[in-house]
Amino acid sequence: MGSENSSEKTVRLDKWLKFSRLFKTRALATRACEDGKVKVNDIKSKPARLLKIGDVLTIKRKSKYRTFDVLNIVQRSISNKDARELYHERTPEIAETSQGLYELLQQWHAEGRRKYKGRPTKKERRDMERFREEPD
Repeated sequence: MGSENSSEKTVRLDKWLKFSRLFKTRALATRACEDGKVKVNDIKSKPARLLKIGDVLTIKRKSKYRTFDVLNIVQRSISNKDARELYHERTPEIAETSQGLYELLQQWHAEGRRKYKGRPTKKERRDMERFREEPD
């Protein structure tokens, strides 16, 4: 029985990422680990690394880092509601002024982005032509 308890306290990293719903599939979790986008206790980890309660995960997605504390280990898939109880996300405290600036920056970035890649659409081309004609 002692060996059963010790095996229940650890699980493969890629499986836990899938069970916790931080990644949609195990293949995506495995790829993220192999690409070095997942760190356990500040060390880049392979998908087969055994994860235990108390470990700290850092996941990089779209140039943003998210940090999680592992609170529980499961051996199979669970509901989305229960999966949120497997971890605690560490969110840095941000001052109100910094939060306002951050929101403005995100809004500016979203507005400046074009809707489609490649050549401008007909509407975008007409808007550019109108903009060029205005200074007269």
